[in-house]
Parts: sequence; structure tokens; C-alpha cells
Amino acid sequence: MKPKVAIFDFGCCEGCQLQLVNLEEALLDLVGLVDVRQWREAMSEHADDYEIALVEGSITRESEIPRLEAIRRQAKVLVALGACAHTGGINAMKNHMPMERALDIVYGDKAGWFDTIPARPLSAYVPVDAAVPGCPVDRQELVEVVKALLMGVAPVLPTYPVCVECKMAENICVFDLGLTCMGPVTRAGCRARCPSNGNRCLGCRGLVPEPNANAHKEVLAEHGRTVEDILAEYRMFVSSAEVAQ
Repeated sequence: MKPKVAIFDFGCCEGCQLQLVNLEEALLDLVGLVDVRQWREAMSEHADDYEIALVEGSITRESEIPRLEAIRRQAKVLVALGACAHTGGINAMKNHMPMERALDIVYGDKAGWFDTIPARPLSAYVPVDAAVPGCPVDRQELVEVVKALLMGVAPVLPTYPVCVECKMAENICVFDLGLTCMGPVTRAGCRARCPSNGNRCLGCRGLVPEPNANAHKEVLAEHGRTVEDILAEYRMFVSSAEVAQ
């Protein structure tokens, strides 16, 4: 029998689920290997007897915690899909201000209609068996992770930084272009997509295991920057990095 899969979302833009749709022909092959039991974005059918749960989004409301716990109880394997689910993602930017202030900024005089809590990754509340990092996830890596799960093998993510992929691509270091970059401490696997296109790495894939923070500080110092100088620039993705580690 085909493994039964369900796809869920919490606080997110659903862009990582769109990457599933963007698999195009590969999606047909993937769907042929599994039995999709529910996927709100792509189908109206609904069944609760799934074995693998792909979950996108961070937890941003108290009411979401019981729902996540119920998904975890049902699923034999739970996968954090994308940066929001993996590290808290962009949603975690609000953690640097009082929650009342965040509600006021977003909802104005309707703030009282909504509730919010500091954004946290799935792993802050339930055990996570695997993750597909990134914002959005890399389609090729997503397929490889799903294949590994279907074969009963633990997916393996790169344990080296984006700088390695930059060197393999023979990129000019963006520090030498006058930009600052999180590449020295960010998990590789994106094929250095942003630096390869003239942009800096913002750290959307989370910190590499055991990041060489001292080396990063040295590179920053060589270019006249300090950690304190750039913290605000990188809160888009690393504000919950301490939870992810």
C-alpha cells in the first residue's frame, strides 16, 4: 500500500506548498508513490488516517498548539516544511517587540479581535522527524527528502555552510562586493542561489550545525562591520535560530 500523506499549514504564506505544485511533471511521479489524504491548498477531500505529515508555517497563536499536537499524535513522521516551520521564519521578527505592539501594527484598531504569541518553530512544541529548510524550500531538496522518507531512510541535510557552495560556483565573495552575508554560518543546500545572483545570503536555511562564529566575526571585522552592526539586518530569519539549534 502507498504511504498516506497529509499536508498542513500554520502561520505562513504557503509558498513552500506552492513549490510542491511547481514540481510539475515530477509532482505526478511523486503523487503516484503516495496516497495524499488531505491538502487544503490542492484538494477538497479530507481524511485523518495519514502516516506522514508535511507541515508548513510557524506557531503564532495559542489555539494552534493543540492542532499541531493532534497532527503529531496521528503522524508516524512529521516534517517541518520551510523556514517558518523549521526556525520560526519571518514571523519570528515580531518576537523583538511586545505582542500588543505587533497586533497594533498589523491590525490597528481591530487588534482586539485577534490573539498572538511569539512565533516559534514546530520543534518548540512537538518532536520533528525531518526538516526541509529554506524560504521557500528548494524543490530538488524537497523531492530528495520525500524519497528518503518513502524508503524509510532518514533525510540528510548538508552540514557545511553556504560559503562552500559559493566557492564551488566560483562566485566572487559578496563581502568583496561591499555586502554583508550570513553565508559563513548558514546551512548549505540551496546551491548558493542568492549570492550566485548578486545578492547576499539572509540565512533562510537556518544555522549550520556548530557554526564557526569566530570566523564570521573575523570576516566582518575585515570589512569594517561588527555582529552588533548587522543584527537588525538579519532578524528576518535568524531571530529564532537559538530555538532551531
